[in-house]
Amino acid sequence: MPEPLVDQVRAVEPISAVSTARDEVVVIEPSRGWVSLRFGDLWRYRELLYFLVWRDVKVRYKQTLLGAIWAILQPTATMVIFSIFMGKLAKIPSDSIPYPLFVFSGLLPWQLFSFALVDSSNSLVANKQLITKVFFPRLLIPSASIVTGLVDFGAASLVLIVLMIHYRVMPTAGLIFIPLLLLFALAAALAVGLWLSALNVQYRDVRYTIPFLTQLWLFATPIAYPSSLIPERWRYFYGLNPVAGVVEGFRWALFGTTPNLGPLMGVSVATVVVLLVGGLAYFRHMEKNFADLV
Repeated sequence: MPEPLVDQVRAVEPISAVSTARDEVVVIEPSRGWVSLRFGDLWRYRELLYFLVWRDVKVRYKQTLLGAIWAILQPTATMVIFSIFMGKLAKIPSDSIPYPLFVFSGLLPWQLFSFALVDSSNSLVANKQLITKVFFPRLLIPSASIVTGLVDFGAASLVLIVLMIHYRVMPTAGLIFIPLLLLFALAAALAVGLWLSALNVQYRDVRYTIPFLTQLWLFATPIAYPSSLIPERWRYFYGLNPVAGVVEGFRWALFGTTPNLGPLMGVSVATVVVLLVGGLAYFRHMEKNFADLV
């Protein structure tokens, strides 16, 4: 049986003692056991990450009629549906914010998370030819898929600005925390995406569960309703959903809602840290088998 694809690289001295050139033979060996995360490899291959992101951005809207407008249409259409059925008919409260604006401010970070999650979960299988032919840190592939979602976020943010102008709502000083919240959303997507992408290589039926998972996750996240409807004693458990912290943190930064955000956000951050560290370790452990299984 051939050795699984490798992930350890070492330099060997020149194979010829009479050779005057300082040529090096690179020997690639399979890792054994639970290997280190080796973040230095990611830095050395940072240019490859840039090209992977740029490739994914171009492929996303290649040969499409509307292009980046699709990133605007989806959250806008969802906002209209929620506003009619949840806001008008069900009379769900919105923390004194106009309901369309309330919903869209939740859909914006949710779209970033969900798109990044789906793309990263399928990224290894989608890049089968690259994985089986070229050696590089495989972690770059789901990482590139995560970063690509920022393009859609930037396009959809224009609708949020228009809504805030229309309803004459001014952002609070907490707006400066938006970059940190975006980083938190990407970390949450990467934390889950690492687990699912590695599992998807071995069990292909994982890809069929991802759309179902994101649909359930949407309604488990305070997008169409505020987290204030959750009883106080359940807030800590509700924070186990990391996207709940992302969405409520985003609204807090924009509108100053959710004054008692600390417990919810604290549990969400802790959940993401645990999932991310575990996902990185599991991904690196399974990496040596990707080329054989994909």
